[in-house]
Formats: sequence, C-alpha cells, structure tokens
Amino acid sequence: MPVKASSVLELMKNTPLARLRGRSVSAPRARLWGKLELAMPGQMKDRVALQAVEDAEARGELRPGGVIAESSSGTMAEGLARVGSLKGYRVIIVTDPRMDTTAAAKLRALGAELEIVDTYHPEGGWQYSRLQRLREVLARNPGAFWPRQYDTPSNPNAYVNHLSQELLEALGSNLAAVVGTVGSGGSLSGTAAALRQRLPDIRIVAVDAVGSVQFNQPNLKRLQSGHGNSIIAGNINYRVMDEAHWLSDGEVFSGCWELARREGIFAGGSSGAAYIVASWIAEQYGPDRDVVVILPDRGDRYAETIYSQDYLAKHGLVGIEAAAQPQRIRYGVDVAERWSWAPLPHDGSVPYHAADAILSGHLTRELGLE
Repeated sequence: MPVKASSVLELMKNTPLARLRGRSVSAPRARLWGKLELAMPGQMKDRVALQAVEDAEARGELRPGGVIAESSSGTMAEGLARVGSLKGYRVIIVTDPRMDTTAAAKLRALGAELEIVDTYHPEGGWQYSRLQRLREVLARNPGAFWPRQYDTPSNPNAYVNHLSQELLEALGSNLAAVVGTVGSGGSLSGTAAALRQRLPDIRIVAVDAVGSVQFNQPNLKRLQSGHGNSIIAGNINYRVMDEAHWLSDGEVFSGCWELARREGIFAGGSSGAAYIVASWIAEQYGPDRDVVVILPDRGDRYAETIYSQDYLAKHGLVGIEAAAQPQRIRYGVDVAERWSWAPLPHDGSVPYHAADAILSGHLTRELGLE
C-alpha cells in the first residue's frame, strides 16, 4: 500500500533495509543489509536538519520568517534547504568549491542562498575557511539560527530517536554489527549509543578517509567528501565505537563502482567506503547473524568526479581497488595510506593528539562563534 504523507517532512524517516550480496562470495557469512538513508527525499542529513530545526523552534530560537545559516559541503545543506523551504525560513549555506553543480542547483531550486569560499586553510582545511565566512554571515544576520551540525545534540539525537529504533524493530538481537562513515559524527555515534543500551555486545565500526584527522591521523588533502574531516567534530563519541577503518580516494571510488554493479545502488563516496568495510565485517559472522551498513548518499552529485573516467585518470586513480581485507596498524602510531584498520583505545586516553588537528570547540571559540 502506498505511503501517504501530509508533507515531505514525514518522509524523513523509516528508510528501507535492502539485502546486499557484498564484495565476497565466501561462506558462511552474515546477512548483509544496506540501510538506505539515501532513499529519503534528500539524503541522510534530512534527519538531522529536521531534528535541529524542530529543536530550535521548541527553544524559541527560530520564529516564523527566521534565518538559518550553516556551513556544509554536502547533504546537510540540502536537508536544511528542504526543511527551510517547507517551513518558511530563509536558508544561507556557506560551502566550498568541492560542491558540484548538481548539488548547487538543487540548493538554489529549494530557495537556499550560497556563499562559496575560495581559500583552503593549511591546517583547518575547507572547514576552517567556511567557518570564517559563516562568522561574517551571522554578523550580517543578527538572530540567525546556526544548527552547528558538528557539535549539536540534535545531530546524534536524530539517530537515537529514529534510525536505531528502526534497526532494532527490523533485526532485533540478531544484529551483530553496524558499519558507518564518520563526518560530523552524529549518525554513527547516536545510532551506536542507542543500540548499545539493548545490545551491549554489538560491534560498531567507524569508516574514515585517509588524510582525515578524526581518528588520530595527519590532516592531508583528499578528494573524498561527505565523510572525513579536518577538525574533530564534537558529536563524535569514541567510547561507543570499537574500531576505525581508513580508505584512500581510489579505494573508495572503486567501492562506489562495485556497489553500483553488484548491488544496483548508485551512491556517493561515503556509501562506497562503508560498503567495502561492511562486506569484510560480514565475512566474520555466521549466516544466522545480521550486519548493517549505513548508506547515506546518492551518486548523482558525483557524475563528474567518482563516476568520470576522465576525472579518475586526471588524479591517477584508474585501476585502484581495495584489497579483499585491510591491513592492521597501530592506532595513533602508524599512518594509514591505504585500507587499514585499528581497534580504538578505551583506556581513558585522548583518542587523538591536539597538535594534529584544530578541535571544533577551540576553533569556534577562536573564530568568535561561541
């Protein structure tokens, strides 16, 4: 029976679970499921955008005709633009040159205004430059609501309240592991925290990019977007994650092609990265267990990058594929250059060196955004 909704806002939840074949044909292996967050009207950050706006309305920070301003290069921007258009808010998005023409066209069609920075900060990356411009936007628009996707409780709470419950209702105690990428940190942290209350032994696997600082690695230029970061997002809860994986640009992009050809899912880089790791995780469990991979983004906006042979050739990425399994490295000691993994320390130690990254709280204070 077709779903009836009073508006598109009601469709920002209850995404499908699809059975996947995975990269390997080995057996026995767990049932691998793709949580199709990319099936929402926008994509995964629809949940966060709606939760953040509704929370701000409840606190009185957003009133009819108000302004929403945020820094984003991806799906959070689209989610805010869509929610803002339906609720009558003016939305200003600060972004960077990595945003493709399709994404920019969507935002403008939804009524958002774009401010594009053009300077890459050597330490804080594009995020730092965007936050500098955001400070100017907020100064020009007194009273504007900043959702703060990297450190707002609304981000993980969107997944605590909904996504985790959807997984429990569908799979229950057979759920052995959840695999997801980490960008702003909310989706995997919120989902994991809620699942652990019911399934204390569940395995939570975080997927990051080579060159991202989030799991004690050096900040390097990278082509991947949607996951990975040049700052440490306040939403990341390291205590609920068991291990971290890092993949290079070429491995992730080839994972997207594999996901399309093996599963019929045309997805973005975050989905391709998570698919590679989840396929390997599923090989470690028997056929009576379930492994879920969170697939956050569609591939449309990557037609001229990930899915372009010319682009891959330009960056020397043709023919690069992820191995059948990762190499294990020492957390906080070795530098990942290709698909690698390490268990996270849970001994109370700081999971990263402050010298390797500009922490999000410090950065917002430095820029006068607190």
